[in-house]
Amino acid sequence: MARTHGRGGAGPRKTNKKGAMKGTGGQRRKGLEGKGPTPKAEDRVYHAKHKAKLQRQRRDSGRHEKETAEMVVGRNPVIECLHAKVPATSLYIVQGTRNDERLSEAVAIANARNLPILEVQRHAMDQMTGNGMHQGIGLQIPPYKYADVHDLIARAADKPEPGMFVILDNITDPRNLGAVIRSVAAFGGDGVIIPERRSASVTAVAWRTSAGTAARLPVARETNMTRTVQEFQKNGYQVVGLDAGGEHTLDTYKGGKDPVVIVIGSEGKGISRLVKENCDVIMSIPMTSWVESLNASVAAGAVLSEFARQRRVAAQES
Repeated sequence: MARTHGRGGAGPRKTNKKGAMKGTGGQRRKGLEGKGPTPKAEDRVYHAKHKAKLQRQRRDSGRHEKETAEMVVGRNPVIECLHAKVPATSLYIVQGTRNDERLSEAVAIANARNLPILEVQRHAMDQMTGNGMHQGIGLQIPPYKYADVHDLIARAADKPEPGMFVILDNITDPRNLGAVIRSVAAFGGDGVIIPERRSASVTAVAWRTSAGTAARLPVARETNMTRTVQEFQKNGYQVVGLDAGGEHTLDTYKGGKDPVVIVIGSEGKGISRLVKENCDVIMSIPMTSWVESLNASVAAGAVLSEFARQRRVAAQES
């Protein structure tokens, strides 16, 4: 019979004795070594600034996708853009297009401006424009380069006269935007600020309506208009919102001596609630009682004209 160990042949007795322990392999020593410089807050995935960085990148990416080159088509629109000196990259002519005075004029202006003139097949122009209503001619316009509001404030601070800006809120018609740009330029303003979303942008229509002044008057586009208003206030600007029933009218408010920002809303919606609450003054324009409201560009022209007059008077008196 085989010999057994322990009681009742239950096999080897278990013990609590442990075997040889393996070494740490230098893990403790490595843990004590330095890990290099601390990453920036925006590069640490758990940090709030990292989330802000991602949001900024997504916003910039979306903005880049929206800001693509624009093709203006049709003989009259193209000639209007060329006369308004809208910046363009090239003039496209469909091969075999019947020549007339307007086509010849467009080609002559393009040649004078050293603008490339490219001949393309009709099917290629149809694909570029998305339809066949181009009349055989198209003008390619690059995306507008918007200014930064902080740069505009700094630039205005270097001028001898007080700064004057217009903020447009809820303005969706590019013709209104172009007309306001033209009025701001005409009455000595320093720039126009528009929202990034739910707003007209500087397209070919706005360029044409501005009669070329968009080439010289800067336009800034900001994400948060309330913060933009507050930024102007921090820099000493009086923010005047145009709305019916304000505590001042254009006759009683004196805006000729101090830096001023004029906030103008749409004819239907007016100024956004938060933007309106952050204005220093709400002002209305006196007019005939049976007229309910003014177009945004007309209102801007009336206020800018009066403020410019007050500034001329203040300059003469000083």
